[in-house]
Amino acid sequence: MPTRTLSITEEAYMALKASKKEGESFTDVILRLTGNKGSAKRLLEMMDEMHSPELADNIEQASKEFRKNFKTRDVEL
Repeated sequence: MPTRTLSITEEAYMALKASKKEGESFTDVILRLTGNKGSAKRLLEMMDEMHSPELADNIEQASKEFRKNFKTRDVEL
């Protein structure tokens, strides 16, 4: 992949550095912060950010309750 050299102020560099997550490159940070919408990588990042075992448990519990309370009825045509 081709690369580019950018000149930024020290303030901008510090802001970018502060936005970095563990294991992220500056390229990753820039793409994340600029809303690189539509990419599969961004979708996976968003899913990772939203991951919550508590949320998954709540969804599973609600699904079980729905199935338990779901009633079918016979309809004659």
